[in-house]
Amino acid sequence: MLRVRECLEMLFRTMWKPNSGNNVGFSSLMRRYISISGRSVLDVAAKDGELRVFIVSGEVSGDSIGSRLMVSLKKLCPLPIRFSGVGGSMMSRQGLISLFPMEDIAVMGIWELLPHLNKFRLRLKETMEAAFLFQPHVVVTVDSKGFSFRLLKKLRANYSQQGLDGPVHFHYVAPSFWAWKGGEARLKGLAEFVDQVLCILPNEEEVCKSNGLAATFVGHPILEDILELNLGKDTSPHEWKVERDFEDFRSKNDIPAEATVISLLPGSRLQEVTEMLSIFSNTMELLKDSFPELMSVIHVAPNQHVEKYITGIVHKWPVPAILIPGGLPHLKYDAFSASRAALCTSGTVALEMQLARLPC
Repeated sequence: MLRVRECLEMLFRTMWKPNSGNNVGFSSLMRRYISISGRSVLDVAAKDGELRVFIVSGEVSGDSIGSRLMVSLKKLCPLPIRFSGVGGSMMSRQGLISLFPMEDIAVMGIWELLPHLNKFRLRLKETMEAAFLFQPHVVVTVDSKGFSFRLLKKLRANYSQQGLDGPVHFHYVAPSFWAWKGGEARLKGLAEFVDQVLCILPNEEEVCKSNGLAATFVGHPILEDILELNLGKDTSPHEWKVERDFEDFRSKNDIPAEATVISLLPGSRLQEVTEMLSIFSNTMELLKDSFPELMSVIHVAPNQHVEKYITGIVHKWPVPAILIPGGLPHLKYDAFSASRAALCTSGTVALEMQLARLPC
């Protein structure tokens, strides 16, 4: 069962902590000041007449999560709420005016970062200054740990140096340090500048807590897609799957009944998309002789650089291709239902394939 409401209520109840001037974890701060300060985030926000949330996402998946969080906060918060920060098209639809294009910080790995290091540093400085001027009650970073943790650490240090009370720091999507050999030790240092981690996998909460980091399991966001797409259907949580009308999708896109359709999901960052589409193109070239009516559906992430790149190369594609925009769950699962198999880049999409019962 999803626990998003519980997560949001916890966010509002989280203690507003005075600055200690020391680098100690959230739990220590709570123990030290709980008898002195009983004010919650909402208590402080009520005096200001609004709740100010500074929210940052650097990837398409984070943009989706951030937009869902914004929707829920607007529904649950008893005060007027104002957002500032960095996000993509989905967060913009919820009222966020992004400081700059989200794609500017959507880098993958050290080798992709190096050519853009100066821009990355500039955007980090710009974001920190904007957050400080915004005077948020809550700061929420979504995934993108490279940018997010640097931002939260600098913000905490900035408030500390000036002797000011700082906002509560939430990080949504736990870093997968637990999957690395010896990686869990890296979680211990996060408590200095992350007050609460919102985990999307059930094992992550205990891993974080055992390493001194406050955490709450809130459920995976794609499960919300299931609830919305299966609205009115009696689906057991143990047998969750998404079933869509494949005939309608084929009809709308003029796909012959005998055609073999393969969904292609190359990712959301430009670097991975350029690499994966080259592999996918070669694969389609090899398969087209075995499947004369082969067609492909390319799922295009809502990233302006990715959209431009795919639009520019699709005319060279070895088999007929249909482009569908990302960020629309019903259209995505319609395409899955019409497909025989999928080629995809690792990540959340692997879970989506399982829900669609589509081999990948």
